[in-house]
Amino acid sequence: MSETAAPASPPPASRRDNPLTRLRALWPFIRPYRGRVALALVSLTIAAGAMLTIGQALRRLIDHGFDGQNPGLIDLYFVALLGVVVVLAFATFGRFYLVSWLGERVIADVRQAIYGHVVRLDSTFFETTKTGEILSRLNADTMLIESVIGSSASIALRNLLLFLGGSALLVLTSPKLALLMILVVPLVLVPILVFGRRVRALSRTSQDRLADSAAVAGEALSAVQTVQAFGQEAGESARYGGAVETAFGTARRRIRTRAWLTAMVIILVFGAIDLVLWIGAKDVSGGTMTGGELAGFVFYAVVAASALGALSEVWGDLQRAAGATERLLELLAVVPRIKAPENPAPLPSPAQGAIRFDNVTFHYPSRPDLPALEGISLDIAPGETVALVGPSGAGKSTVFQLLLRFHDPEGGTVLVDDADVKTLDPVELRHLFALVPQETTIFATDAAANIRYGRPDASMADVLAAAEAASARGFIEQLPEGFASQLGERGTRLSGGQKQRIAIARAILRDPKILLLDEATSALDAESEVQVQDALEGLMKGRTTLVIAHRLSTVINADRIIVMDGGRVVETGRHDDLVAQGGLYARLAALQFGETEGRPPERRLRQV
Repeated sequence: MSETAAPASPPPASRRDNPLTRLRALWPFIRPYRGRVALALVSLTIAAGAMLTIGQALRRLIDHGFDGQNPGLIDLYFVALLGVVVVLAFATFGRFYLVSWLGERVIADVRQAIYGHVVRLDSTFFETTKTGEILSRLNADTMLIESVIGSSASIALRNLLLFLGGSALLVLTSPKLALLMILVVPLVLVPILVFGRRVRALSRTSQDRLADSAAVAGEALSAVQTVQAFGQEAGESARYGGAVETAFGTARRRIRTRAWLTAMVIILVFGAIDLVLWIGAKDVSGGTMTGGELAGFVFYAVVAASALGALSEVWGDLQRAAGATERLLELLAVVPRIKAPENPAPLPSPAQGAIRFDNVTFHYPSRPDLPALEGISLDIAPGETVALVGPSGAGKSTVFQLLLRFHDPEGGTVLVDDADVKTLDPVELRHLFALVPQETTIFATDAAANIRYGRPDASMADVLAAAEAASARGFIEQLPEGFASQLGERGTRLSGGQKQRIAIARAILRDPKILLLDEATSALDAESEVQVQDALEGLMKGRTTLVIAHRLSTVINADRIIVMDGGRVVETGRHDDLVAQGGLYARLAALQFGETEGRPPERRLRQV
């Protein structure tokens, strides 16, 4: 059996330390919108150019507008300055709108891609990965990336252009003072590089701890009634509080490191500016530099220093986003173990519903030392109703898991209509089945949509007919808005029996070739059970049906009963024959019916 592929191997340390390398992995999501990216870059360039032009206008205004020789130049320079500001404003508008739109659009695509990938992963992935962690990556991590694409990236590019343009104009304005400024650049870059790596590592750890806290909350909230029934509200609050405090402690270290980075950059940059201006002021006093040149130099020094400071801030954002990108890429890099082959075999047409297990052996990946099935062989004919009974852990549910190809066997073959399920597209294979599980899944939508989940294109008339057949129409129509009533998260507005009848209606609407019933009437009262049994009898006609049952009274009329224990088939036959054999089935029947002959005390219930 092939192993579930691990995430792609991480790149060498030198590449991992560069956030830009990791963020480049987002390019496939940005590529479809490269036209807007180009427009945003144009707007950004115009905005940066307009900002740098203000310095030249300031220089000319001081040197030529205030000399008294041509008073009209003052009006001209101020009008020109206003024009530059207008250009700056509109270019900034274009940049902000385009990059913000791009950030929202790309992150929407990323979320859809990751969610679409995750829901196709096999059961092994969900055995080892907490749902809360996945949700944290879909929300918190994508928000970090959105801030980079929709804001920080354009800010970084804008400030990079301002820094480069401002530095070039500094050199043109005063090479001497510019040289002094260049000498301090290494003093600024060193803390950025040193502290930046630390910020990135702490950012990744912070996101991991945040995901841990989300997983704790998700686990407790999904079982809130159990929490309350056992009086563990305080304990769960304390457990979540501990996880939150751990996340806060990591975030505090990241914030402190980033704050030190910002403070050091400010001190070094503006300390250098103060030194340079002091020397420039002496040059103006000595007549080797004009006031306009010094004013322009000051403007460009402030622009360049502010841009460099902003770059240090953005670098921290890039570090955090790089960590978030790594976590998201890990999800996308997981290759599902269960997937369609490159050239899937066609489903037999028309489908018959024959099932065969040929010497199948299987261990769950999370329990490799405990066989779930061990050399099991089954032959189920089309239209046959077969019950699987046995103690908990006997392997009954595993048969369903392998039939639906949630897992592949390690040994042997599972066949449907003589086709090895490994050669089929899992999605197409599952179209043959309808599952009524013991723990019914109800989605937080209306009743009609929950029933239509079995066949999304079904008409309302078909939905009503399925609900009627499952004895669900009556209670649904009594809801405040009938079939349009919202059922609440996990069906909180319904009883256990009502949820199960919704699931049965869903299976009826699907009209499958093979029906899988896992304790399908376990949550029903006696009256509802009889009603649903009638519906299921009609549904089972002409279909292959496998029934998992612990209540033997529900399967005594099955065509065949297969008794399982320890992952093996230990007995096969009809109810009366198995009782007469005096084996495991007879003992189970005696325990349930209270009679040594293993017959129900009142009457035999119809098969379910």
